[in-house]
Amino acid sequence: MLRKAIMDAGLDRQVEVDSAGTHAYHIGAAPDPRAQQAIRQRGVDISQLRGRKVADEDFERFDYILVMDDDNYSQLIRRAPAHHHGKIRRLLSFSRKYHNLDVVDPYYGNPQGFEENLDMIEDAVQGLIREITGDTRVKMRSDSGTHPAVCSKKTRATF
Repeated sequence: MLRKAIMDAGLDRQVEVDSAGTHAYHIGAAPDPRAQQAIRQRGVDISQLRGRKVADEDFERFDYILVMDDDNYSQLIRRAPAHHHGKIRRLLSFSRKYHNLDVVDPYYGNPQGFEENLDMIEDAVQGLIREITGDTRVKMRSDSGTHPAVCSKKTRATF
């Protein structure tokens, strides 16, 4: 979702987006098929993404390190050098509807959980774009992706 929103906002030359996890469970693997299906219905293809773990150099490279939940946040705060802590933020802190809530992992639930997550992520991504551009009028078309993001300026973000 974030990549498409960045493109829709005309920021693809200024913003680099990457995706990474805090665990090594899915390194090299494609996203969950249910996530792929849910996001494909919103016009986004994430089938080519492959899992990777957050690397130490990500803390230096990215301006925004966006996490989905408190567990990811805590792990990255413990791991990152103190001068990079301000870069680590909950994605939903940018949301107008779901402010500071965790994006619950839908893996063990039903397909509706993926749809609910995408709704939350979509709202938060719009808020992130507003922050990056300083424009409170920014509105983007619907699209999505469900990993934490990393963003920097060239803005780079990692999920």
